[in-house]
Amino acid sequence: MMRQALICLSLLLYGMAAGASEGGAGLMKAHVDLSDHKSLQRGARLFVNYCLSCHSAAYMRFNRLGADLGISEDVLTANLMFGTDKPGDTMTVAMQRDDAARYFGVAPPDLSVVARARGADWLYSYFMSFYRDPSRPSGVNNLVFKDVAMPHVLWELQGWQRVVMEDVNEPDGSMVQRVNHLELETPGKESPEEYARTVNDLVNFLVYLGEPAQLKRKALGGWVLLYLAILLVIVYFMKREFWRDVH
Repeated sequence: MMRQALICLSLLLYGMAAGASEGGAGLMKAHVDLSDHKSLQRGARLFVNYCLSCHSAAYMRFNRLGADLGISEDVLTANLMFGTDKPGDTMTVAMQRDDAARYFGVAPPDLSVVARARGADWLYSYFMSFYRDPSRPSGVNNLVFKDVAMPHVLWELQGWQRVVMEDVNEPDGSMVQRVNHLELETPGKESPEEYARTVNDLVNFLVYLGEPAQLKRKALGGWVLLYLAILLVIVYFMKREFWRDVH
């Protein structure tokens, strides 16, 4: 039993170290607000237009999406459902996994729970950190996900960035080059501030996608706490009444 506990603890610590090694301390901050339905609606539109052609969200149905985000069925059908005409269908893609693996080198993963697996800050930093890299098959690389297979699908919005290197002295006296920052080389349709808001909308939607019940769970949370507070008062006075004659 003790041996199993030690193994579990070792795996936990390894997972924490692996997460830290992916640059968690240097990630940019996403501003997640699931009460902002306008942001979630914009994020859903971005997801359908830029992500759903390759990535599925097989655990989400279109009609559930519409009900949660306040999107009517007519708007849903006209603007978000391009691969099906049935609102009860899940958000899947027509591309076969074998074809996707041949095109990109690896099949694009389902994004239903990517925000829970990676975290909102990681996703936000990822979408902000693409840069030109002629050595890669897609012509781009990413600071957060080195040698990424995915092309920069939002390039027309952000534009193209280039990496700026700096010389760093190592403790042994040697000189190495490391990434200093990314610099916008070719502007896109949106300003850097607009693109940051766009990415935040997309990340906001992906967080919702990972746990749609959050919207109702958090709305009910306040009522549950109020009920428990009232119950506490009632139970307290009942206790006083029951024990009054004992003393």
